[in-house]
Amino acid sequence: MPNGVAKQNLPSKICPACGRPFTWRKKWARDWDQVVYCSDTCRKKR
Repeated sequence: MPNGVAKQNLPSKICPACGRPFTWRKKWARDWDQVVYCSDTCRKKR
């Protein structure tokens, strides 16, 4: 049995700056609740 979760089963959010959906990344594992923007560019645009 493979480890992990299928990509379609990962949590996702909508970026308020660009309106596009983005999915969970391993580097956001500790602070997924605080992640708001999909990228640094969108975070700067806010």
